[in-house]
Amino acid sequence: MECTSSVYLPTFHMGSSIFLWLFLIFSVIFSPVSAKHSVTWTYGVNYGRIADNLPQPESVVTLLKAAKINHIRIYDADHGVLQAFKGSGIEIIIGLPNEYLKEISIGEDRAMNWVQENVQAFLPDTRIRGIAVGNEILGGTTIELWEVLLPAAKNVYSALYRLGLQHTVEVSSPHSEAVFANSFPPSACIFRPDVAPFMKPLLEFFSQIGSSFYINAYPFLAYKNDPQHIDINYALFKDNRGIYDAKTKLHYDNMFEAQVDAAYAALDKAGFSKTQVIVSETGWASRGDPDEAGANVKNARTYNRNLRKLLAKKKGTPFRPKMVIKAYVFALFNENLKPGPTSERNFGLFKPDGSIAYDVGFTGLVPSAAPPSILVSFKEIAGQGWLRWSYLLVSTAWAVVLL
Repeated sequence: MECTSSVYLPTFHMGSSIFLWLFLIFSVIFSPVSAKHSVTWTYGVNYGRIADNLPQPESVVTLLKAAKINHIRIYDADHGVLQAFKGSGIEIIIGLPNEYLKEISIGEDRAMNWVQENVQAFLPDTRIRGIAVGNEILGGTTIELWEVLLPAAKNVYSALYRLGLQHTVEVSSPHSEAVFANSFPPSACIFRPDVAPFMKPLLEFFSQIGSSFYINAYPFLAYKNDPQHIDINYALFKDNRGIYDAKTKLHYDNMFEAQVDAAYAALDKAGFSKTQVIVSETGWASRGDPDEAGANVKNARTYNRNLRKLLAKKKGTPFRPKMVIKAYVFALFNENLKPGPTSERNFGLFKPDGSIAYDVGFTGLVPSAAPPSILVSFKEIAGQGWLRWSYLLVSTAWAVVLL
């Protein structure tokens, strides 16, 4: 990403490239988060932490600021993370994990305790803007959770309302593509017959309180499951013939927008045409098992770079052109302790040392190919504090000048 500053940069004949690199790192690290960008955001990132090699949350805040990522989603309400984001200006959706749903659904007092301890205690300095009640519940295999999802969501909202936080913190629940009976072509998409009796009252409640519909949309998973019949270029936003939806007479040149419009079509048929769709997860694995088609660095870089370009346009989909697409990319880091196939552990945009996993246009804290003499450890910087290292950067820069 480009860095802008009003500071005058003199021209040097020796060591200029090193000086410029140091200046860019310095200016990016200490650049403030734009409030205006927060209002018009389209790009966020999921910050998962099922790993034993990740940087401390304080370092993650610095990394996000350097990359100018102002919206994140976490899967719990970890107090260390929430404290680290205090004063950062980064907006956060926290998660009420699936294992708490039954308890929270029982009574408002339990929901009140949870909200007070995990939300109210950190506001307003930590900008908590949403609570994801559960993750991929409907359509999943744990049927008993289907029944408690709505009561849990209602109790969480009731607690927010009683605390006067209902206009600050949105209540939602992300879904997987498993809630749909079909999604091709997009206009044919409907909710599964067994899911619909649970989905409709949930949508009615979310409609009443003004919440969006959150969907985890992965062209990668669709391609991986059917590489013989899906054009990889269609999944990666590259040049291709696309598909034509005869009912709506709309053409789609990428699967991502088709998946979003399939969700809109299902909502339309269920009677919720005014509900906005937000993509709570999307991404592409940079590594996978031999039977995981398309999981490699080249495709991951292509997908995430092109997705970022699409979201930067701040436009809608073919079916909902006035509804600006918003999405949270999965994920910030690779998570080496996640169970499942190899792909599950390889969705990260960044490495634990703060460098980029592959180039999608972000600025990492540590260049991937920096000279060894000036390459400093991300963890070392975080551990000793940015103020000290800012002096190091400045003094090193002037040392280069004097050369």
